[in-house]
Amino acid sequence: MKKSRSQHGSPSELIDARIKELGDWRGRTLSRLRALIKQADPEVAEEWKWRGVPVWSHDGLICTGETYKVLPASPNPRAMPAKSQ
Repeated sequence: MKKSRSQHGSPSELIDARIKELGDWRGRTLSRLRALIKQADPEVAEEWKWRGVPVWSHDGLICTGETYKVLPASPNPRAMPAKSQ
């Protein structure tokens, strides 16, 4: 992902560009999330806020689409304390 990005265009165009720019599981996940939101609420407003965060709203915030470079480390199940019965 490039560090600099143009802030020109409609929010929908900027979200399209972000999905394409990511080009990996993050872009695919963001695209799927967007499709689900638009399917659930066809009148949703797409916005571009907070220095480049996709936002979906309709009479209030529905969801944000932050993307990060890496997944958090998965805990090692062997290092986890055992559940008490």
